[in-house]
Amino acid sequence: MQAQQIKNTIEAILFSAERPLSHIQLLDYFEPEDQVNRQTIKTAVAALQDDYQNKGIELKEVDRGYRFQTRQQYKTWVTKHWKERAPKYSRALLETLAIIAYRQPTTRAEIEDIRGVSVSSNIIKTLEERGWVRVVGHKEVPGRPSMLGTTREFLDYFNLKSLDELPTLADLIDIKDLNLSLDLEGD
Repeated sequence: MQAQQIKNTIEAILFSAERPLSHIQLLDYFEPEDQVNRQTIKTAVAALQDDYQNKGIELKEVDRGYRFQTRQQYKTWVTKHWKERAPKYSRALLETLAIIAYRQPTTRAEIEDIRGVSVSSNIIKTLEERGWVRVVGHKEVPGRPSMLGTTREFLDYFNLKSLDELPTLADLIDIKDLNLSLDLEGD
């Protein structure tokens, strides 16, 4: 197969895929007689990323592979044609998800200790149904509570390749604002 044909084939595969695809998964779409290898796939994907550099959609690498998606800057316009609106999540659910993401693996009791309130079973159930968290083990203490961690779906949904791309807690809290709220500047 010629390079342009490989690139076009990969473009078609990724456009029609229901989920992100890795280099190895893309390679499975080709027959041995196509003479396509991992390096050929990587080269074609890089060329596709260059092709979509200045367009409304991009070829984005996430944890599980590559996918086409609308660029973030066009979100306002694109979402207008969706009949179904994105679900609204409560502050409690988002706080719980953040604690799991930053402190994983963590137990429900540890989440409750950090938040200072009990965690509703519905919150954990919703996070599991969304595929964002799962039980990754059991803590070796009496009662063997479940330890929760994030999933690849979590990384894909939030456009992350790994947990290392999460913003640091220092980035999330402006120290000046914290000082003002604690009235520490005058000391």
